[in-house]
Amino acid sequence: MTSIASVIPKLYQEYTTKTPKKLKIIDAYLLYVFLTAVIQFVYCCLVGTFPFNSFLSGFISTVSCFVLGVCLRLQVNPENKTEFLGLSAERGFADFIFAHLVLHIVVVNFIG
Repeated sequence: MTSIASVIPKLYQEYTTKTPKKLKIIDAYLLYVFLTAVIQFVYCCLVGTFPFNSFLSGFISTVSCFVLGVCLRLQVNPENKTEFLGLSAERGFADFIFAHLVLHIVVVNFIG
């Protein structure tokens, strides 16, 4: 049985050597969005939700951005070429940008 202490360095080494740079950038974006959602949630728990629409739209925005980022990562990943036949990485990125525009229009509208 392997311990976590031996698995983590192996995982990090595999990630740094075998993951393409595009996917690392998307992963950094996903980490940023995730941490933003965590900070918003902790702030809500500590301070309160006085302008509830603002908290709700911000939190839903970060969760939606995370989901859209995961979808982009799936489309850009070279190992998933068989799943997305006929869709280029550029098309996936254009869909990602368009979905973000629509998402943020809805979020700004929901804030009030």
